[in-house]
Amino acid sequence: MEGRLSLGMELTSEFGKKYRVHKMIGSGGQGEVYEVSTGNERYALKWYFKPSATVQQKQILEKLIENGSPTKNEKKDIFLWPQDLVYSANDLSFGYIMDLRERQFKGIVDLMKGRANPSFSALIRACFNLSKGFNKLHEQGFQYRDISFGNAFFDPKTGDVKICDNDNVTPNGYEEGGVKGTPRFMAPEIVRGESKPSRNTDRFSLAVLLFYMMMVSHPLDGAQEAKIKCMDPVAMERLYGRNPIFIFDPNNDLNRPVPGYHENAIIYWNIFPQSIKDLFIQSFTIGLNTPAKRVTEIQWMNALAKLEVGIMVCPYCGAKNFFDETKRKNEHVCWNRKCGRQIPVGSQLIIGKGSREVCIPINSETKLYSHQVNADFDIETVVGQVVINPKNSSQWGLRNLSNNNWNYNKPDGTQIVVDKGRAAVIRKNVKIDFGNEEGRFE
Repeated sequence: MEGRLSLGMELTSEFGKKYRVHKMIGSGGQGEVYEVSTGNERYALKWYFKPSATVQQKQILEKLIENGSPTKNEKKDIFLWPQDLVYSANDLSFGYIMDLRERQFKGIVDLMKGRANPSFSALIRACFNLSKGFNKLHEQGFQYRDISFGNAFFDPKTGDVKICDNDNVTPNGYEEGGVKGTPRFMAPEIVRGESKPSRNTDRFSLAVLLFYMMMVSHPLDGAQEAKIKCMDPVAMERLYGRNPIFIFDPNNDLNRPVPGYHENAIIYWNIFPQSIKDLFIQSFTIGLNTPAKRVTEIQWMNALAKLEVGIMVCPYCGAKNFFDETKRKNEHVCWNRKCGRQIPVGSQLIIGKGSREVCIPINSETKLYSHQVNADFDIETVVGQVVINPKNSSQWGLRNLSNNNWNYNKPDGTQIVVDKGRAAVIRKNVKIDFGNEEGRFE
């Protein structure tokens, strides 16, 4: 693949570093991406076509480099953020340096086409991490402008994510810049030409992306889309801007998914619990035309963290299912069409109160993460794990894997300290004080 930069040529950065061009990785509407090196370190370079190498773009990049990645202080940096500006002695154009995307990261399109098959846990973590990344970006006063398939990548094994094309990021409310979004992901008010990108339009695009990832379908593609013979700009404006209807709108059934045509939406919608469905309903009903009432990243993160600890394994077919707090114990039925049997739900661990309350079904694979006991949005650090007594298979316990002691409170008022590495026996009406939160077994 040949590009506008010669292989082997040397470019100088604004910080005085020398980068050597090795190969072209890809190209897009704004420019080309190359693999480059400085010393023994390898990076990616996005080199702009001259029409895109504007003074305004350079100023945006300088601001982004000055601020640094929104997740630079996290355990894992989510963004492939601009790090340095690069120039050519013989060209008026420029580019920027970012980390290379590692090979294990796949595109969301790979998920849609079945080329990437993550577990439910990895998928939920990817959705959580994307929400976390955009939350950090918005907290720093920026808007992404173009959340879509092409800008998000995930590791199907771990759920780690990388967000790229961050050169389009601008301060929230910033109206300059040519990027308005990607078709099918843009908020209705942008499709209609009534608004510019903002934090609220980002939230609509994020909801579309999450719906795609969980339902493998578009939230507005139902009966109305199936009737369209030619998806031209007029049809797209009507479907996604003038008359958008959520395919599972509880009060409007005019755009339901068509069996045999929108099969993914029909299958996956019934797999997820009501807590996730409610957020999508909010996103694509009241959130369609009331930007201020769109689901926030924090709401997604809280719901997805609950989803992660609510995974249950069907004892009959091995399929992973989600616990639904709105259902009775005997109402959990395996989603696998070849099974469909009732999933037994036994003991549960209830942690927190009010909006912070989470109900965790106890099974042999149950793990407790830092977020559930510390409200820190850390769903990677395991602080507790269900174990089975090797001498008595009917006796289960919750092992303390945290750095803090737990207080185990029996119904009779007796209190036992559960040291790190020890297990608390799972019994009904027993309470555990984790430090920041209290839980009880039911």
